Amino acid sequence: MTNSNELLDNLSSGKVKKQRCYSDSLPKARRRIDRTGRACPVPIFTQQMEGNTLRYIILPAAVLMQMCLGATYSWSVYVQPLKALAGLQQGSAQIPFTVFYFVFPLTMMFAGMLLPRLGPRVCAVTGGLCFGGGWLLASLGVHSFVFTILGIGLLAGIGAGMAYIVPIAVCIRWFPRAKGLVTGVAVAGFGGGAALVSQTGGWLMADLGKTPFETFFIFGLIFMTTVALAGATMRFPEKESPRVSVPSVKKGEILKHPGFRTLYGAMFVGLAAGFAVNANLKELYRGDGDAVRIGITAVSLFALANAAGRVVWGMIFDRVRSTSAIRANLICQALVLLTAPALLGSQYGFWTVAVLTGFNYGGVLVIYVSSAARCWGAEKVGQVYGWLFSSNIPASLSPILAGMAFDTLHSFTVPLATLAGLLVGCAIMISLRRGTIDGDR
Repeated sequence: MTNSNELLDNLSSGKVKKQRCYSDSLPKARRRIDRTGRACPVPIFTQQMEGNTLRYIILPAAVLMQMCLGATYSWSVYVQPLKALAGLQQGSAQIPFTVFYFVFPLTMMFAGMLLPRLGPRVCAVTGGLCFGGGWLLASLGVHSFVFTILGIGLLAGIGAGMAYIVPIAVCIRWFPRAKGLVTGVAVAGFGGGAALVSQTGGWLMADLGKTPFETFFIFGLIFMTTVALAGATMRFPEKESPRVSVPSVKKGEILKHPGFRTLYGAMFVGLAAGFAVNANLKELYRGDGDAVRIGITAVSLFALANAAGRVVWGMIFDRVRSTSAIRANLICQALVLLTAPALLGSQYGFWTVAVLTGFNYGGVLVIYVSSAARCWGAEKVGQVYGWLFSSNIPASLSPILAGMAFDTLHSFTVPLATLAGLLVGCAIMISLRRGTIDGDR
């Protein structure tokens, strides 16, 4: 008892200092509070388990987000019904698709700069609300086609631009050793979701008798809810505080980089080829049979191959140099477009073209963002890729130009051959300037 009283006296007089808990020096995120209210350290093993669990929640949420955001890839399903309802030509029916792929990358340029400030959750949820709201607005196109252009083209484009970069930037940081693969998986939904949307949209219109505008309303409600909920799970790893640790990249530093200009030119042509085929896919078929069903199936095959291509090309990218992956992708797509006219007269040849172009197009959305991550670092990819992704803006004109050529020539042979020539030219450019992209390896 005496010893206890002496100890208490020494503590109160300061002769014996209190034992300082190890967790007092830890960040709050790594402490736990015990029953006495005292902070105790979280075991390292437990921290690793929590991190592993969280990243495998974030990854499927990222795929779910992208499945909704990629719904515009199913646009060709609505072209024929819209032409019949609104009396549109092939070229003018592509305006919502083109406006979307103009506004989408333009918004993404600014979203990449806002991401470090606002955080991934705010950007993702805001984007989801805008994207779903755009499809709801498009349903008013029954009164004027302008509402469809403003909805799916403008408002949905803004929403996609806000949300699209979030899963990429987040997943690359959670899986730093497999940038190409995880990027492919994260954005696979953007292509694969269109397969589900196209089949569902075709079913709603063909079997249930819904108009395209009624279909837009149904999808708008689904997209608004799903993207917002999935986006709420997006976060960076605790060890990275984006507001503090991510340095800002100046616009001039990005645009003047020789590797950026080379990547931009190649990505523009790769996107233009994919857009021209995807948006006009149903009209490419020149064979017999139920053209509507065959066309809807082709849209789904393109979308599924698009998703698969993102994963496979991502795996390839992780094993080779950036320029090797880019060059291979460009050459493969050029060969498909050159042989396409000979295949489009049969049902299975048409589906083969849809699969191969979709597969190669899927690689475009992986190898360029992964190349940017190699050149500038994963922590800056959100800012750099926003500018690189702006190549969608000039590329978005290709569906209209291809549609106008079809209205005049009644054939897609000339547009396809032109795009194939541009792809080959870009492959040569990549070979000549590979030092500006692979110089870091």
